[in-house]
Amino acid sequence: MPTETSPVHLAVDLGASSGRVLAGKVTETGVQLEEIHRFSNGGLDLGKRLVWNLLGQWEQITEGLSRAAGLYGKRVRSVGADTWGVDYVLLDRQNDMLGPCMHYRDGRTAGVMEKAFQRLSRSEIFRATGLQFMEINTAYQLLAMRLEESPQLDIAERFLMVPDFLHWQLSGEQVNEFTNASTTQLLDVQSGNWSRPILDAFEIPTHLFSEPVQPGHSLGNITRALQMRTRLDRSVEVIVPATHDTGSAVLAVPADSFASENPDWCYISCGTWSLMGVELARPVLSEACQLLNFTNEGGVNGSVRLLKNIAGLWIVQQCREQWKREGHDWSWEHLLNLASQSPAMLSVVDTDDSLFLAPDNMPEAVCEFCRRTGQPVPQDPGAIVRCALESLALRYRLTLSYLEQLVGHSMKTIHMVGGGVQNRMLCQFAADACGRPVVAGPVEATAIGNILMQAIGSGQLSSIQEARRLVRLAEDIVVYEPQPAGRWDEGYAKLQQFLLAAKP
Repeated sequence: MPTETSPVHLAVDLGASSGRVLAGKVTETGVQLEEIHRFSNGGLDLGKRLVWNLLGQWEQITEGLSRAAGLYGKRVRSVGADTWGVDYVLLDRQNDMLGPCMHYRDGRTAGVMEKAFQRLSRSEIFRATGLQFMEINTAYQLLAMRLEESPQLDIAERFLMVPDFLHWQLSGEQVNEFTNASTTQLLDVQSGNWSRPILDAFEIPTHLFSEPVQPGHSLGNITRALQMRTRLDRSVEVIVPATHDTGSAVLAVPADSFASENPDWCYISCGTWSLMGVELARPVLSEACQLLNFTNEGGVNGSVRLLKNIAGLWIVQQCREQWKREGHDWSWEHLLNLASQSPAMLSVVDTDDSLFLAPDNMPEAVCEFCRRTGQPVPQDPGAIVRCALESLALRYRLTLSYLEQLVGHSMKTIHMVGGGVQNRMLCQFAADACGRPVVAGPVEATAIGNILMQAIGSGQLSSIQEARRLVRLAEDIVVYEPQPAGRWDEGYAKLQQFLLAAKP
């Protein structure tokens, strides 16, 4: 059991819908987490733009750090931040922010990818970056600014991704961290540095970027201003974790191997997005990888996360929000109970269809897809939730088949981590649809991965293998065995039919 002298590491974990400050203690029996402060997050409509309230988030983070100082005092050894990918801020020569932090769902990138391909071909971009093509990628956000003739790119002196901004506020140091930089589609996958041909083609100034630092890198102690504001001890070290939340989550997968040549397990980091992939020693840059639109993102210790972004729990989250606006503040437990009483595989939707990107009314979008494809339209919330969850599990099955194709062998186990594993129905659906055991947990994979990398960076732990051994001791890991196929083959055939029909 942890003692009162156990060192404490603080994880700032900022997600698309909420943010948290957590305290973590790493001992021989595992990782003990305590949530210190939780606060809401989300997009704000600012005129014609959708933005993040990043300054408000920093205010909440400092509140959490102040509470941690009051609870743990001089036992706090380090702090580090992780967030989602792709979004950024620009600073001028006075280190002032040039406008708000834009939200990746802002509409300014619509159609920009095609204009990018007029400057540099799709294959050239993929060979350089190995990254999945998504219009939300940083590359297209910055190109959209150039196409709009925004003066910000001509004034800017520094480019910081969201966690880089937070680490600047924590330490006073301005760096770009590797795992989050790898989500931009501006990083050369072979060299690990910024791609000059892409920056030049998109007219993005190269001086904005610095050579990325690796997870575990120390930025020194917290600033004196932060120390005065929070009462944290001045000796607290700022240690950069895998700042892309999926990078931290994958570190916390309870596997017994790390970045092997032939991994027999894959992972799903499940939340608003589901990111499904394998952990490899080197990138996969084949034509098949490009055609299947997989991505090679950076991981800890130079590993590669070959993965695909899937819509995740976004659809059911937005359905719940819509029903709440209509006066029905239903709990997740209530909605899953309704779903369990609804007929299986009544209808299937393509969860990655553009119809579900940002509709005004998500339940209606689900119904509209079913009408458009000639399927029975779900008649109640339970049927809509079941349809969304079954369809997501079928997406997992499709992505698994692609992964196995790309690496050349089958996967024995699926590790499912993150908040989505609390949805027991989805975990069982994933096992059933894929025909593989699903090892679900830990729930707090991102925060645990953040804490573990700080422990490695500070010298408390010696390796990734040692860190994962501690994760395997977690009590919240549950194994879901696949049940008989049922109607999953029928649903999978429907999904494949929709995808075939959607091809140009």
